[in-house]
Order: sequence, then C-alpha cells, then structure tokens
Amino acid sequence: MKILVTGTAGFIGYHVARRLLELGHEVVGLDNINDYYDVRLKYARLVEAGIGETEISYGKLSQSNNYKEYRFIKLNLEDRENLQTLFSNEKFDIVCNLAAQAGVRYSIENPYAYIDSNIIGFINILECCRHNIIKHLIYASSSSVYGNSNKTPFSEDDNVDYPISLYAATKKANELMAHSYSHLYKLPTTGLRFFTVYGPWGRPDMAPMLFAKAIINGESIKVFNHGDLQRDFTYIDDIIEGIVNIIHNVPDKTETHSFYRILNIGNSKPISLLEFIHTMEQVLERKVKLEFYPMQAGDVKITYADTTKLQKLTGYKPDMVLKNGIENFIDWYKQNIFNKM
Repeated sequence: MKILVTGTAGFIGYHVARRLLELGHEVVGLDNINDYYDVRLKYARLVEAGIGETEISYGKLSQSNNYKEYRFIKLNLEDRENLQTLFSNEKFDIVCNLAAQAGVRYSIENPYAYIDSNIIGFINILECCRHNIIKHLIYASSSSVYGNSNKTPFSEDDNVDYPISLYAATKKANELMAHSYSHLYKLPTTGLRFFTVYGPWGRPDMAPMLFAKAIINGESIKVFNHGDLQRDFTYIDDIIEGIVNIIHNVPDKTETHSFYRILNIGNSKPISLLEFIHTMEQVLERKVKLEFYPMQAGDVKITYADTTKLQKLTGYKPDMVLKNGIENFIDWYKQNIFNKM
C-alpha cells in the first residue's frame, strides 16, 4: 500500500517508516524538523533512512537512496494548502499521523506550539483524509490523557476528562476530533495511547538519554516525587510491531458503531524509575548520584497499560526484557550520541 507517515524525523515515526518499507510498502514521510530538540538527531534519522540532509528543502519531495519506495517531504501540518496538494497528488491508502509537538513540561512553557501542531495540524490531517478517501487513519494519542488516575491498569474505557497538562489536553482533543470525523464521514480512525517508549534513536529530552548522559559523564540525576514514580517502559520494537499490525486492522461499524476506536499500546509491566536507573547503572557498570525533588507540574505518578483490546485484535504481546532493551539503547547511544552531540 501507499502510506503517509508524518513525524518521520521523530523517534517513533522513523522506526515506523523503516518497518513499513521492510514489509514492502511505499512510504512518503513528512516532518517539519522543528528545533524542539537538537535537529542534528532528526537529520541523522533521515540520513539513516537514506535521505541526505542537503536534499531536504521545504515542500520538496526527496528520494531515499536506501529505499527506492521511500520519499520525504519537509512540511508543516499547519500548512493546509500544501498538505491538501500532497494528498491530492499522492493518493495515499493509509495515513499514520505521528507528527505532534511532544513533551509535557514544554507545554507549560510554550502552549501555542501545541495548539498549532496538535490541534490545527490534526484538523488539517482529518480534512485531507475525509476528502481523499483514506482507508484508515492511525494517529498518536498518549497515556498522558489518563492524568493522575488512581485506577490501574489504565483501560480505554476509563474516564479521561481530567488531563493535568496542555499536552494531554491536546491528545484528548485529537481523540474527540477523530470521533466526530469517524461518525460524520465514516472515516476509520484508530488512536493509539503510547506508554513511555524507549530505545535506539529516542528523544534527548526523555529519561533514558538524560540518564545515560549523566551516568557516563559522572553527573547527578534529578529524580522527582522523591523517587516514587512508575512508568510502563515499552521498547520501541514492541511498539512498532503493534502499530504495523493495527494498520491492516481497520475499525468497522460493527466493532465500534462509528468506525472509531482507541487502543492502549504499552508493556503492561510498570517499572519504578529507581529500578530503571539501577538497571542502567548495571549496564554501564557505573554508579550515579541521585538528587530528589518534589513532583513536577503536569507529571503523573504511574502509567500502566491494559492492552487487552490490542491483544484481541492483533495478538500484540511485547517481549523485550528491560535489561536487554537498555543494553540495546546504550549500545546505540555510545555509537551515535556520546561525544557527538
């Protein structure tokens, strides 16, 4: 099939595009390559997939040297006119929308970036999908929509009306917007609530890379809520297989009454933040000094995915052991990041 993957200079989008290409699909990648974090990492992901940095210019499709079925375009989702032209010209079968302004804490500092990308950008995607007869729209939601829920594991049937960050609020808004388009226009949509994804080519603002840098450099690590935090750490390969398998599993009216569904995608095994740090110390064979702080604004105490629905639909079963996943991440970090960025 011909698939549009947005956010392909990002962590998850890069891996999704690579996997779809390996499976023989034609992929058009899209990203605006903003400077939320070091753009050298974003360009490095594109170069790894065969798109040369010098070939990338705004609004121009670039051909991959590694994958003949992969092309990339630098474009903002907010650019409604050029996005409509792209959809009209390319005639996509499937859209996998992974582009968004990420980060819980950054949403407190720069709220307008989240409205522009996550709300305006997403309505543009929805409009393009409905006017171009897209067979299935898969989009990134987040475990952040659950807020500080005391009920675990988190189920898709739980109430998520109380987000505690603007980032989470925009992801909840995406789900509501998708529901209305599924209902009104019979556009099949699947929202995936991601749970703490980690692994090679991850984001530098997330815990694994921050921790690895601190441990290797002999620096201290800031631990919030005095260490009383748990995360459903999910390895990138497990996430990617879940996404790829759901692409072909299109929601219909008999399943959801409105061609719409929401699915958790996580490991279903919460790990304490202190255990994660300790495992990283073991892998790196170094100790680190911890500095304990109160809970940060917008943060949550625990994330824990109930993935029963995804399992029933696709047989989803994450199998990466935490230590092995961290070893893979550290190997990649030493080769690609340490002393380079």
